[in-house]
Amino acid sequence: MAKINLLILVLTLTLFSCGTKPNPQYSLEISKSSDFLKNGDKIKLILNNPINEDIKNIKFKINDSLIGSEYILNNKLGINEIEVSFEVNNKTYNLNKDLTIFSSKIPKLYSYRIINEFDHDISSYTQGLEFDDEYNLYESTGQYGYSSLIKIDYKNGLVLDKIFLDKSYFGEGLTIIGDNLYQLTWKQKIGFVYNKNNFELIKSFNYKKSIEGWGLCNDGTNIYKSDGTEKIWILDPETLNELSYISVVTNNKVITKINELEWYRGKIYANTYQFNKEVGLIIDPKSGSVEGVIDFKGLKEKVKKHDKLDVQNGIAFHSKKNTFFVTGKNWNKLFEIEIFEN
Repeated sequence: MAKINLLILVLTLTLFSCGTKPNPQYSLEISKSSDFLKNGDKIKLILNNPINEDIKNIKFKINDSLIGSEYILNNKLGINEIEVSFEVNNKTYNLNKDLTIFSSKIPKLYSYRIINEFDHDISSYTQGLEFDDEYNLYESTGQYGYSSLIKIDYKNGLVLDKIFLDKSYFGEGLTIIGDNLYQLTWKQKIGFVYNKNNFELIKSFNYKKSIEGWGLCNDGTNIYKSDGTEKIWILDPETLNELSYISVVTNNKVITKINELEWYRGKIYANTYQFNKEVGLIIDPKSGSVEGVIDFKGLKEKVKKHDKLDVQNGIAFHSKKNTFFVTGKNWNKLFEIEIFEN
């Protein structure tokens, strides 16, 4: 019993002696004039040192670039990382904090006008939609065991070609450059490149930085890929590697769940998934700033109601008609529309 009591006494003294001098509780504070910071705004970085330790070699960084403790923002929109490193008693400390930069632009509001309605396969869980020429519409559909790639004569709904993906893949967005058709899968971190004329598989590619596959579009040179977050990745069309990304933001919100994409006159047009089921976005591909919000309210009300009816998804620009075509997941209609500013 004496040996046990002695052991308890030693442990107690050890624990008590280790806790007599608390570790310093440093913190990084960002002093700002607004909750919705914009580029051009000034911030002040403060390293809090509540017990007045002798701190040396303080360095502030934003996205790994050195800055002063007072700094005028001029950085990528979206989430940026602020870091401070410093030394106390020859020991180096690092603290990190996220800072979000919003767009300086207030999005313009847009509406739509229906020009024509066409039949659409009600069983298609539409994930990607794109025109190749005057008649041929390409569609990627989702759901495990039902995912497919389809070539359609949109005027009469005639299926010109169709292949199914392996049941382990959930099909997502698509885009076309030349004779190459690119298709994503959702969570499997793999995409496919086909010959668009005969759907012959050319190669597959893996996602390296982006977490999932959602939507695709292209500007004729680069490919743009959404991954379910606020990010749209810019891909090299040869290697399919993610070169960089933009973050989609408004003047007061970071927008996640960016879905199907389409390129039109230097802008990215996008569907959103579950953020707002009846809203499309017009996005600046250089900055990620949302320049326009399209109100698609009422469109879903014009399609057949059934148990599997889901959100609007699928937007394709017809270059010869200068109109957009939109549909949704398990919609029985494809709408030709005009989009205009309010």
